Amino acid sequence: MPAESKHRSRGPGRCLSFVVFLVALIAIAGLAVSILTYIKLMNDEEIMTSPSAAVGLANGEHIMTSPSSVMPVPDPRTEAVVACYPEENFNQAQCEKNGCKWLGSNHPRVPSCVFENNAGYVIETNDTQTETERSATLKRAGLTEMYGMEVREQIKVTVESIGDHMLRIYFAANDSWEIPSEALPMKRPTGTSTNKQYDVKFVTSPIFGVVVTRKSTGAVVFDTSIPGLIFTDQFVQISTRLPSDNLYGFGEHQHRRFKHDMNWRTWPIFTRDVAPVDEGINMYGAHPVYMNLENDSKATMVFLKNSHGMDVVLQPNPFPAITYKTLGGSLDFYVFMGPSPQQAVQQYTEAIGRPMMPPYWSLGFHLCRWGYKNLTEVENIVERNLRAGIPQDTQWGDIDFMYKKFVFTVDKATFKELPEFVDYLHSIGKKYIVIVDPGIGNNDTIITEAAKNSPSYNMYQDGKDANIYVKKSDGVQDFEGKVWPGRTVFPDFTNPNCSSWYAKWIRYFRNSENVSVDGLWIDMNEPASFSFDDPNLPESMKCQNNSWNNPPFMPHILQGDTGDLFRKTVCMDAKQYWGDHYKVHSLYGHSHAIATHAALKEVMPGKRPFIVTRSSFAGTSQYAAHWLGDNQSQWRQLPWSIIGMLEFSMFGFSMIGADICGFYFNTNYELCLRWMQVGAFYPFARNHNARKGDDGKFFRDQDPASWDEEFVGITRHILLIRYKMLPYYYTLFHEAHLHGKTVARPLMFEFPEDKNTWNIDRQFLIGPAFMVTPVLEENKTTVDGYFPKGRWFSYYDGEEIHNPGAMNTLNAPLSVINLHMRGGYIIPMQEPANSTVYSRKRDFGLAVNFDESFRADGHLFWDDGESEDTFGSNEYLLVHFNATKGERLDITVIHDGYAEARSLKIGMIELFGFISFPGELYIDGKRLPANQIRFKYHVVQIVDLNIPIAQNHTLTWTVY
Repeated sequence: MPAESKHRSRGPGRCLSFVVFLVALIAIAGLAVSILTYIKLMNDEEIMTSPSAAVGLANGEHIMTSPSSVMPVPDPRTEAVVACYPEENFNQAQCEKNGCKWLGSNHPRVPSCVFENNAGYVIETNDTQTETERSATLKRAGLTEMYGMEVREQIKVTVESIGDHMLRIYFAANDSWEIPSEALPMKRPTGTSTNKQYDVKFVTSPIFGVVVTRKSTGAVVFDTSIPGLIFTDQFVQISTRLPSDNLYGFGEHQHRRFKHDMNWRTWPIFTRDVAPVDEGINMYGAHPVYMNLENDSKATMVFLKNSHGMDVVLQPNPFPAITYKTLGGSLDFYVFMGPSPQQAVQQYTEAIGRPMMPPYWSLGFHLCRWGYKNLTEVENIVERNLRAGIPQDTQWGDIDFMYKKFVFTVDKATFKELPEFVDYLHSIGKKYIVIVDPGIGNNDTIITEAAKNSPSYNMYQDGKDANIYVKKSDGVQDFEGKVWPGRTVFPDFTNPNCSSWYAKWIRYFRNSENVSVDGLWIDMNEPASFSFDDPNLPESMKCQNNSWNNPPFMPHILQGDTGDLFRKTVCMDAKQYWGDHYKVHSLYGHSHAIATHAALKEVMPGKRPFIVTRSSFAGTSQYAAHWLGDNQSQWRQLPWSIIGMLEFSMFGFSMIGADICGFYFNTNYELCLRWMQVGAFYPFARNHNARKGDDGKFFRDQDPASWDEEFVGITRHILLIRYKMLPYYYTLFHEAHLHGKTVARPLMFEFPEDKNTWNIDRQFLIGPAFMVTPVLEENKTTVDGYFPKGRWFSYYDGEEIHNPGAMNTLNAPLSVINLHMRGGYIIPMQEPANSTVYSRKRDFGLAVNFDESFRADGHLFWDDGESEDTFGSNEYLLVHFNATKGERLDITVIHDGYAEARSLKIGMIELFGFISFPGELYIDGKRLPANQIRFKYHVVQIVDLNIPIAQNHTLTWTVY
């Protein structure tokens, strides 16, 4: 596998004087660039955060973007505070009349009316105190009413120690609703607790609070002793102090930066069908979890297990804090102590469930479009990309293939030969995935027509007979909404009988419609419904005006100013098996993923289900991958996609990516090319776009082969690099599935002690060893990248970064994305092909990247790529690679349980960061001919090895 050449590179100097001059010049230029970059960043923030910029949404909606501040606001606080009735905009007299305290802020984002110090709860009785649990009964103090509702007189608090790195802090009234265990069973770490990393104490005055400190440093990582703990029937509030303002997480939103702006930002969490047009909007998923990085680089993650709609309010230094305002339920916190960011994520995913293990083919390139007119168009697009040499593993079908948008049907007029086409894809080593929306059409006229198109199709009636649809508020009649098929009902995926019914119709699609589908794409599952934007909606489909649909407290959700929660979704008083929709709304997509996963296991036994979902909750990653939704073909959305990927990696989704080139609007040549370069390294790499906009104007094709030869050549090249890297990716996915490690990760995860990494979100790592530094702006031919201390080598030619621990300006013409490998790691690779069916049969290679001590280490996990739990059944190969002293490489088989791997070979080993040409080289004691050792650029290549990868080998060489 020859190393690919970069178009432009910087060679070393020829003499010492020139080097000295060059270093001085670079230092001066670097200072100037740093100053200019800082000024530009500040200017960019001002432009990006202008409150006057409105963003258009699909369906004609408009919102005003929330201003984001990078400079502190005037702050009169002497402590963390909580706003009291912030929606009312009280003056001082009104504030004090309502039992609150006047702070007197002169800035609109800093609350003036806040809770008194005695507002909350105090201990009434201490109930239990054991080595692992402490509980108390609390009684109300301060306010007796909030938002017209009585504040509960009594609640309980329980603190439970769960192992060395995990604890639970639980506030609840007697009848607080809980997320059912079948929705999210919080798993506990195995083994006994021997070295707790935290201490917990109860603060009793002036109000009650729970304080958690890190034993090793004394840092207070979680502290609820802030006024304003409130429990009512439909409003529950709590605030917590933070040890620093280095905050990451909460979702799903479009965040402009990975590290949060803490200046009184409010993030609503409530699943919603809305495109990721800008920040401040509640989107498809609900992830009430954050990571806080303490100033000494230790990390904590905190998860609030609550599925109600909520606001999360952030407040800045010098008193950083979070206020949660939920529409009900308990306050069920889980704290994970890290201490490293990576360990905190691993502890979190151990509790909510490890990410699913994807099939190997899903790591290839995917192609889709919403708006294929007919099967011929799909065939032509697949064929032109095949002829262009574009690697592709999966073609997707959006709603176009369905008859009148009825799920699990094929339109016999436009997609009649779809079964034969899918069989053809399989014959050339490719897969096919279809979209499945939850809404089941129940329009009698269309049902009659559908029966002619698909004679045995009666999905609606079958579900009605099975009694598995979401019910109206009476608990008897099926709830009706409106989605793509028109009038629809919604399966209640929380019903335990729903997955077998779903399996029946997946089986119908495969056996009666004869489409041998390989996976499912579950969409519109927030759940989305268009009916409440219909002025002609019949009375029977309207939501009643009650406290569930129109709650006394309204979070800052999109269109929340209407006073109701049901915009573009189901009425909140609808009934589901797990509870009122008001309580389980944000779990709908999660339950859809659980039911679909169970159904696919039933229909395709022994195979790993591959599901991509739009809506998600904590723990959904056990069952499905996620893509970042209906993004737009805009330059600003390109860096935002990296932030979304990094956040969802932290949320436990190892398989994550954005629609490459953007879904909505027309892309352009440069944007699409730069996006293909970035997207080639997303864990989930799919190019997907819409056919036309709301105005009826068509968007151009954006599949790689739709562009000119230069575009095709650059894209082919970069996708072949992805395919070459897939053994490394696959090994990372295995580590994610087994241990919860992230696949895509921010630099901060690997280098938490380097404070320069805490704000970096325009670069990312794949695993610990592969750095991607993309161009994310128009008309740029260089890019600044930060390289933490250590050795970093260009993937293309092995040139080493000469200034680690600093920003480096890299050449980046349109044909190049900068890729670097980290010293100390061995990356397994494989000769690429146009699909993984063929690449998996080719020779492996190793990129040995030496660190400062001339050592390197790595692993390869390999199995058949599609069977369930090959690790549990021992049907896998695990190989350890270890290079020591720059003179020896050991290849050691740890486990040899996959027979087919025994025929695979290692063809080439590349040594990066080698100081000189090696002398005599021996493999398993046999000297290698000199013509099998060569230099290419800065890389030593050992070629034509042909040694079995499933056997132990030792390579030794001398260094002159």
